Amino acid sequence: MPDPKVEGASAIIRDSEGVAHILGLSGGDDSTLLAFLMKEREPRPYNYLCTPTGNELPAMFEHWAWLGSDNALGRRLIPIIAGTLKSVIRQQKMLPNFRARFCTRILKIEPYERFLMEEVRNGPIVSYVGLRADEEAREGGIYSHIDGVRQRFPLREWGYDDPMVLAELAERGIVIPPRTDCALCYHQRIGEWYTLWLEHRALFEEGIELEDEQRATFRTPGRDSWPSGLREMAAEFEGGRIPTISLNRMKRERMSAGGCRVCSL
Repeated sequence: MPDPKVEGASAIIRDSEGVAHILGLSGGDDSTLLAFLMKEREPRPYNYLCTPTGNELPAMFEHWAWLGSDNALGRRLIPIIAGTLKSVIRQQKMLPNFRARFCTRILKIEPYERFLMEEVRNGPIVSYVGLRADEEAREGGIYSHIDGVRQRFPLREWGYDDPMVLAELAERGIVIPPRTDCALCYHQRIGEWYTLWLEHRALFEEGIELEDEQRATFRTPGRDSWPSGLREMAAEFEGGRIPTISLNRMKRERMSAGGCRVCSL
């Protein structure tokens, strides 16, 4: 893979002792709350980095833009770009799945690692990761092998579990977009595929194109009573079949997480 493109890499700032404080900000629950807590509890010059795949929904890009605004963190997020989901699928000649999650490795983990290895030449780095106290099984030391890079897990240090994170986000009026990962993700539920078809038809059609090219499907065959192929799934939607159970479950989850983002900004 080529070296990642880091927009505004020259804008990386360091503290008075020459240390770069870098917080990976995916935009999900944990990293979003972590960014606000670090700014408030341990004020220092932070660099917020994200790793977009180019396949996120518009709401996710809006969320990143809001986080970098003066109304939120007050410092623009710096994207690390190592291609797009579509380009990686075509390079690998296959669709990602539960056994081959190369999309995360190629577009997120490896580019971020290469960035740290390059930036640490300019001085020491502290990397802040949003792992919670109730994620004991996740070690999180993925970049600890890089000399000059120290990792911290403040949510663990402070004892935050998932309910605490969600509760504090709600108190602050911060609502995370329903989808923070790719629009064409093998992991999503049938209700999310229906919402994608209904609201972002061009992205759904792009998924059909990729399935046709690779002669495979994003969804695992036999997963449920719905077709695994997006073309066949779209035909079901067009015919009026609606995944009501999945949609109702998604609605309950959004309500428990704090309601509508439009109302909170």
